[in-house]
Amino acid sequence: MSQENVARVRESMEHLVATGEPEWAALHDDIAVLDHDIPDADEYRGRSGFRRWLADWASAWSDYSLDLEEYLDANDSVVVVFLLRATGAGSGITLERRDAMVCKMRDLEVVRIDYYNNREQALEAVGID
Repeated sequence: MSQENVARVRESMEHLVATGEPEWAALHDDIAVLDHDIPDADEYRGRSGFRRWLADWASAWSDYSLDLEEYLDANDSVVVVFLLRATGAGSGITLERRDAMVCKMRDLEVVRIDYYNNREQALEAVGID
């Protein structure tokens, strides 16, 4: 099932980057999102919470792009590593960094996303050195 999870997440992320819209069929109805890059952030829950997280995340940037780089099988999770290029909405400061998400899977649906602002934190979260 692990390679199927990786393929599902890859398709979903490619869809998001290409269209700006999530592939809803890949997300569990009660998905949970925790963005470790937002200080004091609460967990976002359900599809409405996922929409709110995307809006909150995007509102920090006046412009951004994601270059998908790596998908790592981590048993019941998939680690997605991508290059984020962004310009701060308020500051105008540009940044380029490698962010990562851990997508916990169940029955080929993403049930939880943990967003990290670097690859190392995501790998540590799933026990990969």
